[in-house]
Amino acid sequence: MKSCIRAMGTVALTSLLLAGCASKDEPENPGTPPRVRIITTQQYLNTVANVFGSSVNMDMKFPPLRRTDGLLSNGAALAGVTAGKIETFQRAASSIAAQVVSPERRNYLIPCTPADEKKADAECATQFFAQTGRLLHRQKLSDEQLNKYVTEANQAADQLKDFYAGVELTLESMLISPDVLFIVETSDEKPNKQGTRKLDAYSLASRLSFFLWNAGPDDMVLTAAEKGELDSERGMQKVVDAMLASPRLEDGMRAFFDDMLGFDDFDALSKDPTVYPFFTGATAADAREQTMRTIVDHLIHKQEDYRELYTTRDTFMSPALAPLYQIPASRGWTEYTFPEDSPRQGLLTQVSFVALRAHPGRSSPTLRGRALRERILCQVVPPPPPNVDFGKLNNPDAHYKTQRERVAVHLEDPACAGCHKITDPMGLALESFDGAGRFRTAENGATIDTNGELDGVHFTDVVGLGKALHDNPALPSCLVDRLYSYGSGGAAKPSDRPLLKYYTAEFQKAGYKLPDVLRTIVMSDAFQHVTDAKKVSTSEGRAPTEEIVIEETLPMVPPTTTVDTAAPATPVQTTAALTGLDKN
Repeated sequence: MKSCIRAMGTVALTSLLLAGCASKDEPENPGTPPRVRIITTQQYLNTVANVFGSSVNMDMKFPPLRRTDGLLSNGAALAGVTAGKIETFQRAASSIAAQVVSPERRNYLIPCTPADEKKADAECATQFFAQTGRLLHRQKLSDEQLNKYVTEANQAADQLKDFYAGVELTLESMLISPDVLFIVETSDEKPNKQGTRKLDAYSLASRLSFFLWNAGPDDMVLTAAEKGELDSERGMQKVVDAMLASPRLEDGMRAFFDDMLGFDDFDALSKDPTVYPFFTGATAADAREQTMRTIVDHLIHKQEDYRELYTTRDTFMSPALAPLYQIPASRGWTEYTFPEDSPRQGLLTQVSFVALRAHPGRSSPTLRGRALRERILCQVVPPPPPNVDFGKLNNPDAHYKTQRERVAVHLEDPACAGCHKITDPMGLALESFDGAGRFRTAENGATIDTNGELDGVHFTDVVGLGKALHDNPALPSCLVDRLYSYGSGGAAKPSDRPLLKYYTAEFQKAGYKLPDVLRTIVMSDAFQHVTDAKKVSTSEGRAPTEEIVIEETLPMVPPTTTVDTAAPATPVQTTAALTGLDKN
């Protein structure tokens, strides 16, 4: 017992020392503009589940956001609110409210019982909406807000002669109110000496919670905000440590890595049943889940080096995946370690990567190399130039036996060679896996050559690729870039490079442990402060990590009612927003 207490004390002291050091070494940074973001589907569902419990069934999904600087979450600050989205929220809110007041749930979801179920009960309604509104609004309701909700509930109850019907209708309106659907950041009134303003306690609580948990703040975080604990370094450290130790961290990091790796593409993944008859919807779902389980176990449960995700042989296996990995099937999900002589090593050799980054009927070294560059190394690869001639590739008489022979055609065209030189050398090392992710050594009777190169490092197979990726300095710096963008709600700017280098250096000192870099980011002044809004061009909004610096032109989006996120939204703006590749 004494040893456990001593160990806990050592951890706490170390955390405080690290926090103290951070304030000395962190470069000056103005912080981000105050953000206005629409809550994502999963954030909404997670928040509702945290408030009312997992027994409340919810089924809602929006069209994907626009991926900005490598993350869908960044698109939440640019997204318009269409009539279709409002209808989706309306249906979800109606269903949730009905379940909350249902006879089988009301006794434990509503903290009081009305004196008469057929009449309004202001006291009980006040107790319910004060408690629920605080969690959904992510801050304590003002007297005016609370009175408005209670009055609405009382009026509906009197008209319908049903207390619970009044609560249901009012809760439904709360669930689709602008204060719930939009995450609006506000700051302290007075700027500091550097001209930046610290986020107010409630905004900081929301930024912390949506980053680490992918949900709104719970009672513990809101209470800390209300008591002023987030205003001090010691109080902030205490809250952050509790959040990092919470099981909800898994939800937050699942959401982040699913976004970073582009796993939303699984929603549209399909394979040619004549070529891969064994690859089903269940296979795709389990492939996605396998990678998420591997990441959570490696980075959160075991707290291992992030870089070793690309060299580890430890993973999880399901009955649906076992045939693809050519191993005996087991019941349910089980831990599994590939043998030392296996070509399976790291995330790049999992079905989620090699099958997702392939064509319906064949593999694709170009898609795989591009995904590695863009998703994992934060390097932008431009799209194919217009009017590319694919005639040689599609010529049925060409008789290309292997993908290496096929993609070599691109190197003959100067317009294509530039990009293919930075994608194909890594992708060809993954040719030992077919389009469904099965291991192979030959293609069309020809032995597959898996030699490749990554930024000057040569290797002979996919195991060597994993080692080269592990040692590539862009790997950890890319994760830091994405984490900061994800947590702060927008793409990093070129002026943020000293800050990102600082985060990366701290990440290295901590042995590339995920919880430590999360703590470094959220405890930094840059994360907790905002600056006056300043509009920047698309080219200014990108801070590439390493060698490849290619400007990206974002596609045009259909006109919708939007909130200008370059400046804090007014209540009027927020209310208005609610109403109205390549062939290889």
